[in-house]
Amino acid sequence: MYRDRAEFYVVYIREAHPIDGWQLNVNIEQNVVFAKPKSLEEKTGVAQACALELGIEFPTLIDDFSNSTETAYTGWPDRLYVIDRDGRIVHKSGPGPFGFEPEGVEAALARLAPPALPQAGP
Repeated sequence: MYRDRAEFYVVYIREAHPIDGWQLNVNIEQNVVFAKPKSLEEKTGVAQACALELGIEFPTLIDDFSNSTETAYTGWPDRLYVIDRDGRIVHKSGPGPFGFEPEGVEAALARLAPPALPQAGP
């Protein structure tokens, strides 16, 4: 709906349930078992695997190894943001997945990127 008027990204910040951290049984059942990456290359590999497994169809960006994006945006475990052209946050959901507010994203996008008006004929 907004694909032609807004850019969408996933920012991979860090593994929420690493096997050497807070692992959930559902992750083991679904074979989503990753250790905390020890390098940016490992983090990139985990992010790519997650994007493929989840079927994410838009660009995935990877936070730096010091997690500066996660720190700046308090993105853990996951959140939905709408950021305007000037870099201002115009919508921030609660922590996901239970705090996601798709209607808030929709409303923010509608304000920032309304559909083009039909062109008048000659």
